[in-house]
Amino acid sequence: MTAQHTASRYSAQTALLGEYADSLLGVFGSPSLVLTHGKGAVVTDADGRDYLDLLAGIAVNALGHAHPRWVEIVSRQLATLGHVSNFFTSPQQIALAGKLLSLAGAPAGSHVFFANSGTEANEAAFKLARRHGHEHPGPDGRPRGTVLALESAFHGRTMGALALTAKEAYRAPFEPLPGGVRHIPATVEALEEHLDGTVAALIVEPVQGEAGVRELPEGYLRAARELTRRHGALLVVDEVQTGMGRTGRWFASSAELTGDDLPDAITLAKGLGGGFPIGAMLTVGPEVSALLGAGQHGTTFGGNPPATAAGLATVTVIEEDGLLEHARTVGAVLGEGLRAVPGIGDVRQHGLLIGADLEVPEGATAPFGPAVVEAARDAGFIVNATGPGTLRLAPPLILTSEQARTFLDALPEILRTAAAAVTAPAATSPDSPPKEA
Repeated sequence: MTAQHTASRYSAQTALLGEYADSLLGVFGSPSLVLTHGKGAVVTDADGRDYLDLLAGIAVNALGHAHPRWVEIVSRQLATLGHVSNFFTSPQQIALAGKLLSLAGAPAGSHVFFANSGTEANEAAFKLARRHGHEHPGPDGRPRGTVLALESAFHGRTMGALALTAKEAYRAPFEPLPGGVRHIPATVEALEEHLDGTVAALIVEPVQGEAGVRELPEGYLRAARELTRRHGALLVVDEVQTGMGRTGRWFASSAELTGDDLPDAITLAKGLGGGFPIGAMLTVGPEVSALLGAGQHGTTFGGNPPATAAGLATVTVIEEDGLLEHARTVGAVLGEGLRAVPGIGDVRQHGLLIGADLEVPEGATAPFGPAVVEAARDAGFIVNATGPGTLRLAPPLILTSEQARTFLDALPEILRTAAAAVTAPAATSPDSPPKEA
């Protein structure tokens, strides 16, 4: 980075970030950049500097930024019909629901509930589990009061979804949370131990993204399907991050659950709207769909015409452009390339959802993951650290192999820069530019 670029960057970014600090609630901490526009897999900051976006809004921008077909469809819809409330419906809402059920291979009698986000979709699933617990009591005749979730799970931050989330740092400030949730290890043995007639539902992520892109043990979902059926519990699969092509499949769970073995409910969001806020819960089969009736759940904005038009546009482009296979191909380039980089440990690659463990430098006095994120950003790449020693990549599904290789080529120097930052005292001088907020 040139001195001239550095000076202009700090002057523009610092002013805007100061305004941010003055006016927005600090629940996200201090943003590192002010982004103004993007095209494809590249975003541009307030000083005109470009970055290769390898995070895609945390697995949201499936088609990248300003995809022309997506923009055209959503713009046309906004110019035609915006919000109508759920006293009414629209062709877009009906079409997207049907398309999602078709992609899932759901049987007749399956339905969709549209929300605005992943946490709202999981709130709906939590209520579905509660209704199942009342409608289908356990062997002792009492309502099933327990919902099982996994250790290291992340299902959202609203109160119900937070109760399903395992991370203590997220949970503790807001306790008491809704009760009846038990977190268990992600093993078949734990399922066999904890699944019984008191359990209303089990909710799982096929790949735990927030935990560092951690996959479930092989055969886990098949075992979960068999055991939940045996004990009369629902199986809810949270595909908020893994769904809609992220792993090279429409649904990551379809690697194990197909045909008659589909989950009882699937939650979606993130990549579904290609950047437009939308979430969904799919209920599989008429018995599960009947658990929530008129007046038992709702949303003001969920499933409105622009959101469902955005979902249809996203699905259409993924299909027409062959982005499922593309995600597998480019994901393999990134996965294989990362494994060849000195300083990278275990790599867990599922299409274009990738977790890479970092070998922390000896003598490090600060978390290495965030330092790598900062060094990558200074080199023109946006990545994410899910912890002190793990990187997460979730780029747009349109990322090219050539773009992926530019990151792989730059990564050794990024790691060296980050290692120097965490093993040596920071040197400052009166003439140094202010630290980014």
